Amino acid sequence: MTPKEALTKKVWAVLGATSRKEKLGYKIYACLRDHGYKVYPVNPNVNEIDGATCYASLHDLPEVPEVVDFVVPEAVGLQALEDCQKLGISVVWLQPGADKPAVVAKANELGFEVIQDCVLVQI
Repeated sequence: MTPKEALTKKVWAVLGATSRKEKLGYKIYACLRDHGYKVYPVNPNVNEIDGATCYASLHDLPEVPEVVDFVVPEAVGLQALEDCQKLGISVVWLQPGADKPAVVAKANELGFEVIQDCVLVQI
């Protein structure tokens, strides 16, 4: 799957979203939201972002996203891939920095459509 194809999907989760506006997790969440995507922020350490509920895990979301955008450290990413698999999510978007070799290898091993790119550049 190409980045362009992934961007046709309209329900996203940003794993590692944050309320800190200078951080990539916020910028990605806000960019997707502002471009008309239904986007769920996911971070167990944040309660809300710009008035929207921030969910502790992918399992807590009110619906299953079509794409999960990863903006997290390697250990969190590896665990989240298992969550994605359990939820039937097929597309994972690994931001620069979240695309560690172990995460990419596990994502490919589990059969995900893997995108390694910056969503901010592609939008």
